[in-house]
Amino acid sequence: MSITSVKNHLKKYNKDKDIIILNESSATVLEAANALNTLPERIAKTISLKNGEDKIMLILMAGNMKLDNAKFKNTFGFKPRMLNKEEALIHTGHPVGGICPFGLKEEADIYLDISLKKYDTVFPACGSCNSAIELSIKELEEIIPTNKYVDVCKPID
Repeated sequence: MSITSVKNHLKKYNKDKDIIILNESSATVLEAANALNTLPERIAKTISLKNGEDKIMLILMAGNMKLDNAKFKNTFGFKPRMLNKEEALIHTGHPVGGICPFGLKEEADIYLDISLKKYDTVFPACGSCNSAIELSIKELEEIIPTNKYVDVCKPID
């Protein structure tokens, strides 16, 4: 069901045929980079969080980055709390490892971390643990319903 909702969402932008279905897992940044023969930093990983209220929020970031709690709290005014596997599936409709901003089950606040701007194209997941799509940053901005940029990440040590 998850990849179907992503295809339906991307169809509006004539991108549904660009989804890459892989023969191996792309659930982690390293698995995705290996399967797609690209650098880990070009994987646009999506983390799902509670927005401090009843809604969820998604933040897409470069694969070599992680959430910086201090920057996050300074930007949003509350401490980040990631959704667990069950919550993520319930709210996004996508399993962990396939979470993406496309074809969501529920409305979410979606943010792009500035770390993505370094790359011409990036690879977000497409709703399953073995799918992705290559998009330019401009395409990503056009496809995501809200394209607010934030600076809430730091490099992974």
